[in-house]
Amino acid sequence: MRIFLTGATGYIGGSLAVRLVEAGHRVRGLTRSDSAASGLSALGIEPVAGSLDDADVLAGEARAADAVINAADSDHAGAAEVLTRALAGSGKALLHTSGSSIVGEASGGEHSDEVFTEADIAEGGPWRPEPDKAPRVAIDRGVLASAREGVRAVVLCNSLIYGTGLGLGRDSVQVPRLVATARRTGVARHVGRGANIWSHVHLDDVIDLYVRALDGAEPGSFFFVENGESDFRALTAAVAEALGARGPEPLDIESAVAEWGYEPAVYALGSNSRVRGVAPRAALGWRPAHASVTDWIKENVRPE
Repeated sequence: MRIFLTGATGYIGGSLAVRLVEAGHRVRGLTRSDSAASGLSALGIEPVAGSLDDADVLAGEARAADAVINAADSDHAGAAEVLTRALAGSGKALLHTSGSSIVGEASGGEHSDEVFTEADIAEGGPWRPEPDKAPRVAIDRGVLASAREGVRAVVLCNSLIYGTGLGLGRDSVQVPRLVATARRTGVARHVGRGANIWSHVHLDDVIDLYVRALDGAEPGSFFFVENGESDFRALTAAVAEALGARGPEPLDIESAVAEWGYEPAVYALGSNSRVRGVAPRAALGWRPAHASVTDWIKENVRPE
């Protein structure tokens, strides 16, 4: 199968591209730099020069491919629109990557009891995203709506992903930030009390679900991608143990924004995002094999 993949130099997309090449697929990956193109070629991925703003490149690659995976930027509305238009009427698969911060509650490190399934966030229901996340939800729903125009559109909404990347992008978003701060300062820190909870999933299980969705997901499918959950105090305690650092210790939200930036501090590290992936287990028989992010941290994170 010929697959066009955005985000080929990133964490999710790069890891997926490597696995797809290993499985015998021809993978063409979007990249903006010559050095990254060389790195992709070394992994058996055919580089495509361009960016998410190059509509002609995206459309041409999508039309020439047997399937498209958009794993670059969950918030780039233009790219999603170009891909859905290019694939209209084709019946081809379009896997679009989202993130479970769409249900995130900016709690400053406080706990929430609210847990979401795919049914809870269906369009027309009572749930509403926080204003910062409404544009991403609109993109997800636009992709899903393309199923009515002959696209086998699927949205995979990933929770906190852990594990070492297989491609050029080796690190995920959340755990590496906690690790980097602890290495630099000698103190493992979380936002506020660290009582906020995120669902999580291992990278290998993420890749397995993408492959299953590519092979057989129904048009218009929306999947939460998760297998377990943890509060951030437990995460930072595991980081402290793995690195021999002090802590965990709290950061107030202003200090957290100064350390990590607004989006990471408020949503990626300071919010609750508790989801249950009911749909992929029922529809695709997905059975993730990894269940503990804290065990992974203790076994894989090192001081150097």
